[in-house]
Amino acid sequence: MPRTARIKNNNCIFHIMVRSISEISLYKEDEDKDKYLDLIKRYKNIFGFKLYGYCLMSNHGHLIIDVNGSDISRIMHCINQCYAQYFNKKYKRRGHVFQDRFKSKIVKDNRYLITLSAYIHNNPLDIKKYEKCPENYKYSTLGIYLGIKRDILEIVEEDFIMQMFHENVKKAREKYIKLVYKCDDKFIKSDVEFKNEKSEYRSERAILARNHSPQEIINFVTEYTGIEKRKIHFKNLREATESRALSVLLMRYYCNYTYKDICKVIGNVTLSTVSRLCSIAVDAIYGSEKYADMIDNFLESQGA
Repeated sequence: MPRTARIKNNNCIFHIMVRSISEISLYKEDEDKDKYLDLIKRYKNIFGFKLYGYCLMSNHGHLIIDVNGSDISRIMHCINQCYAQYFNKKYKRRGHVFQDRFKSKIVKDNRYLITLSAYIHNNPLDIKKYEKCPENYKYSTLGIYLGIKRDILEIVEEDFIMQMFHENVKKAREKYIKLVYKCDDKFIKSDVEFKNEKSEYRSERAILARNHSPQEIINFVTEYTGIEKRKIHFKNLREATESRALSVLLMRYYCNYTYKDICKVIGNVTLSTVSRLCSIAVDAIYGSEKYADMIDNFLESQGA
């Protein structure tokens, strides 16, 4: 039976759930969870999506992702494919890691979003060690919501949900923990301390435009890297490889172009080469200080 087409919209917030195949744990060690979060950060910097919350358990994980004008399938394909490669290499195995496709559900309104975040943050209650203190679970954003731990990776935008409870940080956190525990004041743990590092929540939701033209991107990249425009179209020219790769990546994610579309723009390039160039660009942006601010600079140059 053919798989049902995934319902997608580039203006939506999604509840994403990933699960391992039955015979393995998706995250065997804390290092594996750290790797998955690192990949989320890596591709968040590339795609420009927003992450409102997460909880990673041993055999599954929950994410709340605002695609911000991008494509949820592309986002999750990149994250999960890279993680599967890491997992198989580390544990010297072959084959699938994830159970079928990731599951996604569109968050239709704010009421559902609030309930979803509480449900996700309730997951650690099933672990004996955290059944009375889910906020202490390291691989959940609940502690970040309540201000008892820092978002070290700087990937979570909790303000968007928390402002729905109250613009005052302390009051919002008091209301939120009641929702998570689903109990009255007398049951709320007295040793949960709310740090007031900020006084109020302010967050607006604006969708990032993905309708830039290939020529805008090539103009920007060649000026940024100092390569002649014509060299972008030269095959096997080493000095232009990075510039070519960066152009391909930006076309992929900010023109919403397919590999086939990009082949027509660049010329003298195969689908497999475009895929390889995308990987080169991701490594360059994520791993080099030279290109660390490139995407921000591109969006600023386009008035985004």
